[in-house]
Amino acid sequence: MTDFPISTIDLVIIVGYFAVVFVIGYVIARRTESGEDLFLAGRALAWGAIGFSLFASNISSTTLIGLAGDAYKTGIAVSNYEWMAGIVLVFMAIFLIPFFIRSRLTTIPEYLEKRFDARSRTYFSGLTIVTSILIDTAGGLYAGTLVLQTFFPELDFVATAFVLALIAGLYTAAGGLAAVVYTDILQAVILIIGSTMIAWITFGQFDFSWAQATAQLPEGHLSLIRPMDDPALPWLGTLIGVPILGLYYWGLNQYIVQRILGAKDLKHARWGAMLGGLLKLLPLFIMVLPGAFAFVLFPEIAEPDMVFPTLVSELLPVGVTGLVLAGLIAAIMSSIDSTLNSASTLVTMDFIQPRRPNLTPKQIGRIGRVVTVVLMLAAAAWAPAIRSFPGLWSYIQAMLSYLVPPVVAVFMMGLFWQRTNAPAAFWTLLGGHALSAIAFTLTQMGVLDLHFTIMAGVLTGLCFLLCLGLTLTTQAIPSDEQLYDLTWRGRAVAVPESMAWYQDYRVQAAVVVGLTVVMVIVFW
Repeated sequence: MTDFPISTIDLVIIVGYFAVVFVIGYVIARRTESGEDLFLAGRALAWGAIGFSLFASNISSTTLIGLAGDAYKTGIAVSNYEWMAGIVLVFMAIFLIPFFIRSRLTTIPEYLEKRFDARSRTYFSGLTIVTSILIDTAGGLYAGTLVLQTFFPELDFVATAFVLALIAGLYTAAGGLAAVVYTDILQAVILIIGSTMIAWITFGQFDFSWAQATAQLPEGHLSLIRPMDDPALPWLGTLIGVPILGLYYWGLNQYIVQRILGAKDLKHARWGAMLGGLLKLLPLFIMVLPGAFAFVLFPEIAEPDMVFPTLVSELLPVGVTGLVLAGLIAAIMSSIDSTLNSASTLVTMDFIQPRRPNLTPKQIGRIGRVVTVVLMLAAAAWAPAIRSFPGLWSYIQAMLSYLVPPVVAVFMMGLFWQRTNAPAAFWTLLGGHALSAIAFTLTQMGVLDLHFTIMAGVLTGLCFLLCLGLTLTTQAIPSDEQLYDLTWRGRAVAVPESMAWYQDYRVQAAVVVGLTVVMVIVFW
């Protein structure tokens, strides 16, 4: 592994960042008592905290490490996952968030129990816990360990992963979602500043000339929409697969949606989602393009996941390197703390609390803290296994492509078709994952040769058909309680509030969509 020495000044900045995080965690922990405090920050989050926390939690390991490496290897089409988030968050603000907030959900699987039955809730909750620990939390630990080993090559991988897990787990267990969100705000600011610096300095290597920067790049390297035979992200995958992955990640993933569930009201939930969607337009410019330009500056990099650390070590001056590394570690910690908190919420509220309904709020809080520590250790144990995959980004997206289609199909059918019933939902989840397992096996055997994003779209379509067929052939009829304000047709009609035009989430949504369309056209 390449040795990138780090100065004492940079090290002091990094240590200072950790000190601030612990102070925030300690202060908030003193105000955290009940389970609702621990898991949903007392349902008191304002839109700014929600938006920045959405950005910081997502930017984590999958972006600074994964996106820069993929952009280096294949081009900027990988940022389609980023701008698509804005479109998905607009969809959420219109169709999903009102149901989640008015139902006062603590976990997303609760919606499935209200709309269908406890079987679907338990199944989806278990799936989410597994994906949170094995994909999100372990992925964050892997990325953090990789970066630290880059600058401190003498560190042992397994031991470092456990130390990172311990640090994030302690303040998450102590302060819960509030500690996660308010450290996320700090982390988001550092991430944006640090990434902007490295993008500026990278572009400066070409005398700030776009023509000079792009002259030596391979054909199509700066194109978002790629040919059907493109190995990285074909256009059909962008059309039918990326939205499916985005809808699950931003709309149905406890790890992300927990911030929205903690909003003080529906307005703040929607405003926070729109701020998050706006911020998701930034990664193309401050994270993906530097990775693409690194192809010219450092053509000898063999391992894509080393691109961002190389940019940091080779281009940034002393002091700035420490700031960017603090931002990078902030991103890693944000991923780890967020997924730990969401997974412990699911375990406590979906598996323990239903079986022990007499638990007091304080008891639920204590159990949640213990669960956080246990899950922390499990993620740290799995993180080293990710080294066997070709890259962090490929690891995450490929796994999700086979896991999320049945979930997306069941939620969408339940929301938009009132006739969808409980047996159809449960057996679609089971049957859909059976189809996914078959498809995955055939892909590994070489029988199927579809890009994983296209596979995600195809599997989702099959799951829609499966749910449709099961609904039509079963006799169960949803009750009024399973339909009222849990389906689009049966939604409660809210009285419009008087507010300034710029406070209208529909105006904000139009801005997010408009800017996204312009960006896609420019980089088509």
